[in-house]
Amino acid sequence: MDFAFSEDQELLRAAAKQFLADRYPIDKVVAIADSQTGNDPATWEQIVDLGWLEPDLGLLDLAVIAEESAYALLPAPWFSTVGLAWPVLDDDLRQAISAGDRSATLAWAESGGPATIAAAANQSATHAAGDTLTGTKVTVPDLGNVTDVVVIASDGLYVVDLTTNPDVVVSRSTIDRTRRLGELHLSATPARRLDAGLDALAEVRRRALALLACEATGVSQRALDLAAAYTKERQQFGRIIGTYQGVSHRVANTFVATQLNRSLAYWAAWAVSANDAEAELAVAAAKSQAGDGSVFACEQAIQAHGGIGFTWEHPLHRFYKRAQWISGFEGNGRAHRATIAESLLGPAA
Repeated sequence: MDFAFSEDQELLRAAAKQFLADRYPIDKVVAIADSQTGNDPATWEQIVDLGWLEPDLGLLDLAVIAEESAYALLPAPWFSTVGLAWPVLDDDLRQAISAGDRSATLAWAESGGPATIAAAANQSATHAAGDTLTGTKVTVPDLGNVTDVVVIASDGLYVVDLTTNPDVVVSRSTIDRTRRLGELHLSATPARRLDAGLDALAEVRRRALALLACEATGVSQRALDLAAAYTKERQQFGRIIGTYQGVSHRVANTFVATQLNRSLAYWAAWAVSANDAEAELAVAAAKSQAGDGSVFACEQAIQAHGGIGFTWEHPLHRFYKRAQWISGFEGNGRAHRATIAESLLGPAA
C-alpha cells in the first residue's frame, strides 16, 4: 500500500511553505501574537484566496497544511475552524466559511466538568431551553477571533453567533498567544441547533487528533531546524558547538523524535481519511508520540541554544508553548498509551 502523498499534495505543501515563509516570518508572527487581539483579519482573507477552506479538501490535504502552518506558527483560527468545528457544521456555514465571511471553533470543556471532547459527549452541563443555551465553557480555542462557536450541550450541538452576542466571550491569559483560549458564558443566549448529533463528536475527535499530530510534527521540525542552524555557527572555546558530542547528540535525538512524530502523524491522517479499522489506534499512537515528541524537540532545541534559548526575545519559547498545548489536548501521552495498551491487550482486570 502506498502511503506517500500525491503529487498535488506535495505541490500544496510547497506552495504553503513558500507562502508562509514569505508572508509570515517569525518576527511578523510575534508582532501579531503580541498584539491586543492576537489576530490579523488580512490573514483570513489570504487563507481563503489560497483555498485552505475549500469543502473539497480531503484530510490528507489538510494534514499537509496543518504541518506547514504549525512550522510557521500561523496566528489564525484555521485549525479551530477546519479541525474542530467543520465536521458538524451545516452547509450554509461551510459555504460562508469558504467565502471568508465566517470562522468557527468548538466549545466542550467545563470547569469541574468534562475536559475532553469524548467526555463532553456524555457529561456536558450546558443545557438548552428552546432556542437558548445556558452554561459556561472554558479553554475554548480562538474564541475571541471567530464569528461562530459550536457548543456541546447535554442534548446536542448548537451554534452561537458571536457577532450578535459578543458579550458572552471572556478573554483569558494563556501561554500560547498564537492560539488564545477564552471562556464562553451563556445565560439564555440565542443558539441554533445543528443537525449533527453528539455521535458526530467521535469523528471530530479523530480528525482533530490526526491534524494536531501533524501540527506537532511541524513544531518539532522547526525546533530541529533552529537547533541545527545554531549549532553549525555558534562557537565556544574556539570550536563550532555542534562538534561537541553533548550538543550534537541533542540535535540527533531531536531528529529521531521528529521522524517518529512524522511517521505516526501521517499514518493517523491516512487512517482517519480512509476510515480504516485501526483509526482509533492510529490517532492514539500519533497523539501520544507527537505530543510528547514535540515538547521533547523544543526542550532539546532550547538546551542546544544555551542561555539565549531561554530568553523572551528568542522565538523558541513560542513553539514550546504550542507543543505544550498540543500535548495536553484531549489527554496527555500517558492516557493515549493506556488506550493503545487496552486495544492490544484488552481491558485491565
